[in-house]
Amino acid sequence: MRYIVLLGDGMADWPLEELGGRTPLQAASKPNMDALAKRSVMGLVKTIPDGMPAGSDVANLSVFGFDPSEVYTGRSPLEAISMGIKLSEDDIALRCNLVTLSDTEEYTDAIMLDYSSGEITTEESSELIRAIAQELNQEGVSFYPGVSYRHCMVWKNGPLDIDLTPPHDISGRPIKPHLPKGQQSGFLLDLMEKSRAILKSHPVNTRRMEKGLNPATSIWLWGHGKRPSIPLFVEKYGLCGSVISAVDLVRGIGKATGMNSVMVPGATGNIHTNFRGKALAALDELKSGRDFVYIHVEAPDECGHQGNVRDKIRSIELIDSEILGTLLKGLEGFEDYSIMILPDHPTPIAIKTHCSDPVPFMIYRSGNGITDENAVYTEECASGKNLMIEKGHTLMDMFLGFGTAE
Repeated sequence: MRYIVLLGDGMADWPLEELGGRTPLQAASKPNMDALAKRSVMGLVKTIPDGMPAGSDVANLSVFGFDPSEVYTGRSPLEAISMGIKLSEDDIALRCNLVTLSDTEEYTDAIMLDYSSGEITTEESSELIRAIAQELNQEGVSFYPGVSYRHCMVWKNGPLDIDLTPPHDISGRPIKPHLPKGQQSGFLLDLMEKSRAILKSHPVNTRRMEKGLNPATSIWLWGHGKRPSIPLFVEKYGLCGSVISAVDLVRGIGKATGMNSVMVPGATGNIHTNFRGKALAALDELKSGRDFVYIHVEAPDECGHQGNVRDKIRSIELIDSEILGTLLKGLEGFEDYSIMILPDHPTPIAIKTHCSDPVPFMIYRSGNGITDENAVYTEECASGKNLMIEKGHTLMDMFLGFGTAE
């Protein structure tokens, strides 16, 4: 048996008036998902445990089969693992976004215009982070380039008692109420303020503005935590796995759990990614002898954060046609396989950030007969199945046949 998880990050949503009371999943044309839904087990799963942040870090740990309440130590340490950064026991890692703030005399009076600096390219952002590192690296503090707007800062002996806000939670809002708070928060704010002066006249930003693109005007620090200790996937499930993702967070979870991390050319973490390339890479992994492949697609989440309903629908349609369609054709050569499709969390257009609502999942086994002619893959249909998985990390047990989910 071969196992494939296809995860559309933030794919779930709320009904929208502009879509006639439908969600993007309901509005999207997704014939492959809907055909599988008729022959699948379907329900809702709670991927965010009570009291934990509604983030992709917590949610993806759940989907991978690990209880976040036991293994979660923060988002950035997982990203640091993907980036090859070796964290010591006294290091904390912080996510370092390149963001676009409004141009104000006082830094603290600015508004968060764009948490991704217009989805800045990796090439451009790497040059900017190198400039930041050259000016702001110091004893115990180092900056590392990542992918697009997502980067990392490592702080030796840094405190954990800090209150930091994800920038995608405050799009279009004043930053003052959301600046760092807690132990040594003034040091982090000072770094953020100094970054604005470094980035203001950088040639990369000059060229972006000439093209009508948002410049990266500041770093924004959040997602702090220490090096995690997570069991190996092969030790827990006896399966040899691979992870395919454009973002360091999910690649980091894969690496931390002993999986092979596959880099796909043209995979960007947004709607302009190489959808079909991810499916082909997954098929190659299965053909090479891997038992399990986790395909993560960031595009719906990015569109949700941007409030872009048209592109969110389009991203779902591309996942269906370019990834699932390619997978189904390629899997015809395999005797037995199972596919699980789900989001990690909703990213509702209405609020432009994550929420902890349960998400729809479906599990298809090759050879399944038709069980429900009326089934389609939507939040509404999944909720009507009266199957609720309260402990998200147990869904993987159910998918892999290691017991029932709770």
